[in-house]
Amino acid sequence: MKKFKLSDAILSVICVVFVAEAASPVAALGNSQFFWWIFMIIAFLLPYGLISSELGTAYQGDGGLYDWVSAAYPGTRWGARVSWWYWLNFPLWMASLAVMCPDLISIITGVTPGPVLSLVIQLLFVLVVTIIACFPVCDSIIILNICAVIKVFLALLVGGMGIYFGVKNGFANPMNAASFLPSFDLNSLSFISVIIFNMLGFEVVCTFADDMKDPKKQIPQAIVIGGLVIAAIYLLGGFGIGAGIPVDQISSESGLIDAVIAMSGTSEGIFIALVAALFMITLFGNMISWSMGVNSTAALAADNGDMPKVFGKRWAKNDMPIGGAITNGIVAGVVCIIGVVLSVVAPDSELFWTFFALNLVLFLLSYLPVFPAFLKLRKSDPDRERPFRVPGGSGLLKVLAVVPMILIAVSVVFTAVPLSFDAETLNATLPITIGAVVAIALGEVMAAVRDKKK
Repeated sequence: MKKFKLSDAILSVICVVFVAEAASPVAALGNSQFFWWIFMIIAFLLPYGLISSELGTAYQGDGGLYDWVSAAYPGTRWGARVSWWYWLNFPLWMASLAVMCPDLISIITGVTPGPVLSLVIQLLFVLVVTIIACFPVCDSIIILNICAVIKVFLALLVGGMGIYFGVKNGFANPMNAASFLPSFDLNSLSFISVIIFNMLGFEVVCTFADDMKDPKKQIPQAIVIGGLVIAAIYLLGGFGIGAGIPVDQISSESGLIDAVIAMSGTSEGIFIALVAALFMITLFGNMISWSMGVNSTAALAADNGDMPKVFGKRWAKNDMPIGGAITNGIVAGVVCIIGVVLSVVAPDSELFWTFFALNLVLFLLSYLPVFPAFLKLRKSDPDRERPFRVPGGSGLLKVLAVVPMILIAVSVVFTAVPLSFDAETLNATLPITIGAVVAIALGEVMAAVRDKKK
């Protein structure tokens, strides 16, 4: 069987972690985004990368963060909670990306699809991802590598165009020193969660350990090198979007494409169609790379009785967890159908952000137990071989674990809890609040039923 080389592992990190479509909501912060990017790189990305490198090499397996939390808290519901939140975010994310596809098709072809055709396009996106997810990650290595290269190319393209556009025509937003100061208003703080989301995913690469030549060396090397590249291209891509579009006109759904259109001066032509096509390919790359890690985690949790048995179903031909893949497709398809109906009833609703924000909340919650699990495993399992070990004494380790936890908790609150009660805020936030509460409650009910059966 073909094995990952170090270059494959690095490109996989870039493909998994760098999320091109999530750069637009952050760019809406204006130049203060750069403060938040740099702050989060230091306060979150660095400790998260170090901790993932240690846990990923010390506790190798198909379960990723589920393995780590279950090892730290055996006999509790924390493993079940993490696997449920971690899985449920994925079909919601898939649906949010599927919502973008009809608009991209419209840019590529010049034909605006109606509701029925839009739904067909979305369901085709879901179907393709579901089918590819039924095959081993090593079979998709070329797809992951190509998508990683395309992502870097798009970030460099947008950033380069932003520099050229700004020098030649002037920047779309003020570039004075005051504009780079951080903003602490509710709108800005709610987008911090997107920055954290943009940095997550190192544990997915850890689930590829069986497909690597030397995972104990390749995992930390890929995380460090890939993390540095990702930080640089996020900053460059965000700069390009902000250079070409006024902050109040940046769309959370199509900001990157809008920036290219604004800076090139046309919304038509081969160049714009090519950028839209490449952008859509990256959406497939996101889903394919993540599906393999999410499905493996759910399957292992099902084997241990922490998730419904359907997630443990495997294809006899290649032992892939097709139960999770098919369930993902069904749930994402249903969400797409609901989304199309809502788009007809309420055409001004931001479906991408609603689906994306709900997936964001559940996704962030699944990471909360990872950091205390890291500290606990250092104490409860001190003799385990740790090929990579986070340097520092107990005081520094606590800081490295506690700071990311606080940032995640704050991000969840600002994303899912309406902090003002005007009609606009309630309309935007309450669906996310209700969806998150229902999802968490459903997970607790299922965990209670499984505990009773046990």
